[in-house]
Amino acid sequence: MKNYIKLFFLNSVILTGIIIITLSCITSPLKENKKKELEDNDSNDFKSYWYQGKSEINHYQLSQARYGELRDSNQAILVFVTENFLGDKQVKSDNQKEGLPILKLNYIKRFVTGIYDYSMMNSVFTPIDRVKFPNTLKLTSSSQDWCGQTFMQLNLRDNRYRVSSFSYFEQGGDESYSLNDAYLEDEIYALIRFSPENLPQGKIKMIPGTMQARLRHMRLAIEDVEASVGVVKGDEKINSYTLSYPKSDRVLRIFFEKEFPHRITGWEETYKEKFDDEIKLLTTKATLLKSVFTDYWKKNANKDNSWRDSLGLDKTY
Repeated sequence: MKNYIKLFFLNSVILTGIIIITLSCITSPLKENKKKELEDNDSNDFKSYWYQGKSEINHYQLSQARYGELRDSNQAILVFVTENFLGDKQVKSDNQKEGLPILKLNYIKRFVTGIYDYSMMNSVFTPIDRVKFPNTLKLTSSSQDWCGQTFMQLNLRDNRYRVSSFSYFEQGGDESYSLNDAYLEDEIYALIRFSPENLPQGKIKMIPGTMQARLRHMRLAIEDVEASVGVVKGDEKINSYTLSYPKSDRVLRIFFEKEFPHRITGWEETYKEKFDDEIKLLTTKATLLKSVFTDYWKKNANKDNSWRDSLGLDKTY
């Protein structure tokens, strides 16, 4: 009996050792992906493109679904720029030698609904070092129309997004709540610019886009999403990233250049919208028209209005 116990103990020790050695030889795919992503974001190509002290401005033709109809507009703009960000205060650093480098996205769209117009804007602050800072730190979203305005802000604190929401609607009102640190749909545009090969795929958890939440009067909540990268038929230079939300019956496809710097060439967003007791399946579309790289903040004189021509924008708003 004693010999049996000794043999059992010896076999257990040997088996445990084998398991430990085996596990030590296995590298986490997620960790490897993050390492690869950091290397990409630290490459000479990335630095030479994004650290020029300028911003990339992209102008899109927009067809926006609203109130059961599509609204044509030429006022969709994505502005990407690198800057230093203070993680504790979660604001842009006045001294650009301090703080952590981020890629900031300002996403703006304006469209007309009958007599009145909408103006919507997101600002997304995503760290470039995705290993040390795997989540976007801050997101702000605002919407203005002739009825009133709404504002929402998400701040990452203690591995949770603290949500502050303010609205002129009674249904939304003013409220504060928190969500787990899932992926943000609004950060995907920046993640594409980093390294599309590291985009999350398969079944994932995601906080939906804030603009669509505003237009659909939906409270932000983490949803299950099916995510995938695909090739666009008829154009081998363009890939697409698709997010399918089964719960809210919504699909978002973002199109981007396969090669660096992975410029966003457009997007499509499809969901059902109810208006006047009729439900319609409509698709919002945006198509890239012009793109420039410049320090726009220095071009604010009347003589600089000509820069709007280079983007295909009207000189007056």
